Amino acid sequence: ENGIVWDKPRSRIGMSTHNKSKHKRLSSLLLLALSTVTMLAILPAFASADAELKGTQPAQWRLMWTSNPQHEATVSWTTVSPGDKHRVYFATADKSQQGAVATHRDGKYTGGTTYYHHVRLTGLTPATRYGLVIESDGQRSPAMYFKTAPAKDQPLKIIFGGDSRSGREARRSINSMIASLVGKDPQIVAFAHGGDYVATGLSFDQWSAWMSDHELTVADDGRLTPIIPARGNHDIGELFNDIFDFPSRDANYYAVDIGPSIRFLTLNSNISAGGEQAKWLEQQLSTARPKYRWLLAQYHRPVFPAVKTPGPGLQYWVPLFEKYNLDMACEADGHTIKRTPAIRNNRPDPTGVVYIGEGGLGVGQRTPKFDDPARWYLKQPGKVGSGHHIQLLSFEGETLEYSAILLGGKVFDQATISARH
Repeated sequence: ENGIVWDKPRSRIGMSTHNKSKHKRLSSLLLLALSTVTMLAILPAFASADAELKGTQPAQWRLMWTSNPQHEATVSWTTVSPGDKHRVYFATADKSQQGAVATHRDGKYTGGTTYYHHVRLTGLTPATRYGLVIESDGQRSPAMYFKTAPAKDQPLKIIFGGDSRSGREARRSINSMIASLVGKDPQIVAFAHGGDYVATGLSFDQWSAWMSDHELTVADDGRLTPIIPARGNHDIGELFNDIFDFPSRDANYYAVDIGPSIRFLTLNSNISAGGEQAKWLEQQLSTARPKYRWLLAQYHRPVFPAVKTPGPGLQYWVPLFEKYNLDMACEADGHTIKRTPAIRNNRPDPTGVVYIGEGGLGVGQRTPKFDDPARWYLKQPGKVGSGHHIQLLSFEGETLEYSAILLGGKVFDQATISARH
């Protein structure tokens, strides 16, 4: 029904109940792969970043949250040859859930030379660790694992950042820092990316390098951190959809619940900010309270920029942010570090929206224009600067703790936001 094979008496994917030899053969394959998943408990370290691209050997693995993180996840990877049989084997630690799921979508990357494969895992249990192994025509990935989002209100953290394009060495260093943070802190549940993964969205070679570098975000113990992707202005074309399993010509705006108290919206600042997208945004925001304690949005082009001119969201989105009391907007594009004071009606207001950004996952950094009188929001109690960085959002009860962490681990900025009442 949902593509998952449970460890209960029921027919397995691809197994005919009237074909005993086929059933036996596939059962053996399933047990072999699941034994590999079980090995996660004894693996000392994950040492398979920069997986070689050859034949049907899985590489460039990634995991996405774009719909229902408590119960679903998309596992994606690349092979050089198209192959015939692609699947993900998975199991919980107690094996109460285990099985194999075939890909729902395979194809050649647009303008590329390799092939993508996407598996959607559904019917998952919240706050649960799932071990997994990717297999293409008998070639398997290392054993890895991920955790679903919690269904209960509990402390959790989200990494946010943008602009991993152009500076590959810095990008790889940032990705390694993300892996280190994730390995040390089990409360980190997701990595929201505000866009501009590459400099030229139509360049398959640049995207392929980004996907290989993304392997470096896997923690030493094999933990995959789900990515929540937004489209940037450099991410033009269909490759973005190929890589993150969006339908062709998708509008690329959507919402996910990260736990029961956080509604996280992803907007697309590269299409019309008004029209259907603005209608969707208002529908999302107008129905979110009081169910959710925290409302956040991510998108690429800033509306209160540190360097560039404001994006069209200033006209179409900010009035909705303020009307429905968005707590935080996560921006990219400017290549700086930024945290504004809470803003309402274009002036400081403790009831307003905090804007953070603006992209430091590898791209060269710029100097914020804090001397511009029109950019009053860059001055204290806000803070701006330059340097490759990630931004860590820590949610616990009625408090959201914000930290900007530089490459190397130094904390550049911290702030606390209290929940609305």
